[in-house]
Amino acid sequence: MDYHSPASFAEASALAANATGITRFLAGGTDVLVQLRSELVTPDTLIDIKKIDGVSDITRNVDGSWTLGVAATGAEMSEHPELSGDWPGVVEAMDLIGSTQVQGRATLTGNLCNGSPAADSVPAMVAAGVTVTITGPDGNRTIAAEGIPASPGKTTLTKGEVVTAVNIPARGENGGDAYLRFIPRTEMDIAVVGVGVSLRLDGDTITEARVSLGAVAPTVLLVDDCAKAIIGSTLDDVALDALAAAASAACNPIDDKRGTIEFRTEVAGVLAKRAAKIAYARAKGEQA
Repeated sequence: MDYHSPASFAEASALAANATGITRFLAGGTDVLVQLRSELVTPDTLIDIKKIDGVSDITRNVDGSWTLGVAATGAEMSEHPELSGDWPGVVEAMDLIGSTQVQGRATLTGNLCNGSPAADSVPAMVAAGVTVTITGPDGNRTIAAEGIPASPGKTTLTKGEVVTAVNIPARGENGGDAYLRFIPRTEMDIAVVGVGVSLRLDGDTITEARVSLGAVAPTVLLVDDCAKAIIGSTLDDVALDALAAAASAACNPIDDKRGTIEFRTEVAGVLAKRAAKIAYARAKGEQA
């Protein structure tokens, strides 16, 4: 295995573009190192990007948006009061990943690029409208977070491409987000269903919404019908029931030891209603 520690993303991209065999980028390492030690994947080329300037930064921009370095950890996100205040759902979703020790290394970028349909942070990122910046042989591009996963364990990134930043939009006024999941245990388990909701209010009326589902399809889903079910409403029972029905209808899950198709489909609707209520309360300033 060839190990590299480039000084820039351009160098990291060039190394990946010229590599042969299996290539992996190392930011937090909570997935790559586990896979390596379990002999699930043995990279021919391992590119450690942790020494590149700015990879651990969490920056609030002039317009109120956020730029997170690709090695910014879950622990650092949780300890950042302004980020937690703006996007509690995104931060809480990331905080659900692993143990305290794992939180000191795990990153949004790694969770996204691992390609797991059950990744906790990804539905929250998609609901929030997060984009990622990518550097590759042809230069830089920016795409929505939901454009990264292609199938379980696979991404849309092409040879030589590396994610270089996570971009979270400005929260703005009267907005709130939330993420909820169901797991068999009380903690440190993989989501059977995950739901992210972000919305904005004008008075008591929802004017914008994004709803994302995890662990119920081969990739995380952004469900427009869920958003349509609650936009224009005050999140009354009729809107909540319509939201639940749309969430369940969007599901295309599998049967496995953690949950049946029927169970996942039902729980998706239940969690969508609960997450929407939390996001709505946060938008009204009634819940932290």
